[in-house]
This record gives sequence, structure tokens and C-alpha cells, in this order.
Amino acid sequence: MADPVAILVAARDEDQAIAATVATLRNRFPVAEVIVADDGSRDETAALAEAAGARVVRLRRRGKGQALTMAEQAAPPGPLLLCDADLTGDLAPLLQSKADLAIAAFSERQGGGFGIVKRTARALIRTACGLETREPISGQRALSPAARHAVFPLAFGFAGSEARMTVDAVRAGLTVEEVEIDLRHRATGRDLRGFLHRGKQFVHLVLAFGPLGINHRGLRIPQVGWVVGVLSPRVAPVAAIGLADDLFSGPERGVAAHLAAGRTTGVLKLVGIPLVGYLATRRVSGALLVGLAANALNQLDTKPGRALKAYALAAIPLRAPLRPAVVLAPYDLREMAMLGDSGSNALGALLGLSSVKRFTGRSRWLAIGALAGLNLLGERRSLGALIERTPGLSALDRLGRERS
Repeated sequence: MADPVAILVAARDEDQAIAATVATLRNRFPVAEVIVADDGSRDETAALAEAAGARVVRLRRRGKGQALTMAEQAAPPGPLLLCDADLTGDLAPLLQSKADLAIAAFSERQGGGFGIVKRTARALIRTACGLETREPISGQRALSPAARHAVFPLAFGFAGSEARMTVDAVRAGLTVEEVEIDLRHRATGRDLRGFLHRGKQFVHLVLAFGPLGINHRGLRIPQVGWVVGVLSPRVAPVAAIGLADDLFSGPERGVAAHLAAGRTTGVLKLVGIPLVGYLATRRVSGALLVGLAANALNQLDTKPGRALKAYALAAIPLRAPLRPAVVLAPYDLREMAMLGDSGSNALGALLGLSSVKRFTGRSRWLAIGALAGLNLLGERRSLGALIERTPGLSALDRLGRERS
């Protein structure tokens, strides 16, 4: 017998609608488990959803994509039905579709904007996978077990999570169908609040089609480390090399694995980043400092804020610029963005270049030796695990980070 469907509902401050939505879903799908991902609501959404018979996953404010991902992690195996919290109408036709990913197309136009977000989403989906869509950001979707495996964890945010989901399903060779259904939901108007909402949708949509990484919680987050190259142009080539690794890297991990595999983005970094250091300093010692510092900071980028804190601690005595760390830290610590290889390598390169100015002669080679030892240690053991086991360092490492 096939597994029963689980229904995921992402909700934030929906106490006016959530009880009716849950009651309707439980009445229409009596054997389905309804799981509400309460995305940091400040009202009675969670309590009302529970009273209506839903299981509630309580979260701090993470955004729709992450909220649904954490709800999916709590759901039983099998197919899924995704539903917005303020929806009215019957979603049964989605489950009757034989497609792996069935998407609701509203029979009547919903929304009060100018359609910019939808047109952008259609263009991005068409460019990414060749599929023409009518409702690219519809949140009402039925997923087969194969589609669930292919698209989760979802991309960050609202609109981006839906559009990227479609692309991931097509790229996995799955069938996608839009099903016209008579549905209604609360539409945003052409007022300040509505335009701010759609502006946020647009940003999330663009980020969802850029480089994404999976963090330690299994959440899929935008990698925005290229910002370091924008803020500090002298390491822009390093940020670009790291971005190539973010976009095209394979399963290899560690220097030895990349060298054994041959032509990988990791080998590109091993050659390209020291070359940037040499061209900037015209010294072999400069090339070594930049390459080793970039790789060391990259090894530390395993949990939110870890690499940025290491950078800040080293940047103060080395007089490296603090602005990149200050700009990125709030997003990294709140798990809204990741440094990725682009950011961690670029920040490490900044430390390396600053070291060339601060160290001369014997002190420079001592620094190279220390960095080489740290890199070797990171190849053999987890630097993050060592930090977590060291009193003082572990407290600093956890500072500002959300608890697990």
C-alpha cells in the first residue's frame, strides 16, 4: 500500500486563517498528517493550528523555504502536499495528477502587483531548464516521493523556493504538470506593504538561482561570499575562483582528493589562489601566505560565524579590513546566507596579503610554517571538532549562533 500523503503548511502570523485552513485540510484528507511550520509567528498561529488538529513545528523566523524544509524533515516518508496558510479551495486535483510535481494554477488571477516577480520567475525557469510555466511561484504543490527526494531541501525564502523547486524536479528528469484549480488566497495590494513584500520575493527569487549550499542543519542557503570581492577588489580574483568552486564543485574534499581527481575546481583553487598572491606581492612567500591562509579559513567555514570570527580575530592585529566581516556576519550567524568557498577563500586571501605587509624575513616564514601546519592538521582532523572540544574557543564559537 502506498504511503499516505503528509501536508506541509508554512505559516507566519496567520491566526485569522490557520484554524480554518487546517480544519479544511483534515476534513478533505482525513488520513493525512497536517504539519504546520510556524515561522516565528508573534500571534496565536501555533496554538490555533494545534487546536485544529495539526502537528506544529515551532521555528524562529527563517523564511518559507527553510520553514518547509524543517517541516519536511519532521514528516513521515511518502508523498507531500504543500499548501499556503491562507488558502481556500480544494487541492484534491493535485493528488489526482500522475506527474511527479503537480502545481496549482489558479483559475482566476490572484494578486494586485504588476507581475514583475512572476515574469522574472518564468524567465529564470525557462533559462535554467527550458520549461514554460504559467504559475511559477504557486505554493500549492503535490510531490511524489521521487520529487520530494529531488527538491528538498528547498531554496531559501519565498518565491525562490517554489521556482527553484520546479527547476530541480525538471533537472532530475521528473514530470511536472500545472493543474488549473479554483482556489483563493489573500492577495497583496498595490500599497507600500504589498510592494515591500514583492520586493522581498524578487530578492529571494534571484538568490535562489545563484550558488546554494547545504549547511549543518541540512538547510539550503544562498552562498554570498562574492560580496567580499565586491567590498575588497584586490581579492576579487580569489572570490571569482571560489565562486567557480561553489557553482561547479564535485564530491571531492581535501587537497589529496582534488589532486587525485585531476581537473577539479579544487585544483583550480590550489593553483589560482597562490598565483593571485604572487602577482599581488611578486614574492613566493606572498603566494604561500595567500594560498595557505585562504585554505585555512575555508577549512573553518563549517558552521555559522566560525570563519568570520577567525577572520576578525586575525584581522585586528594584521590590520586587515573588517568591513566584509561586519557586513556578512548578521546574515551568516542567522543562517540566512553562507560564505561558501568564494567568501572564505577571499577573506583568507585578505589575511594573507595583510600578513605580507606585517611580517618580514624570518617572521614571515614562521607564519608560513604555522599556516602549513594548520592546513595539514585540517586535512587529517576536523578543525571545527577541535574548536568545539576546547574550552573558551567553544564558547566564542557558539557566540551569536542559534542553538541547535
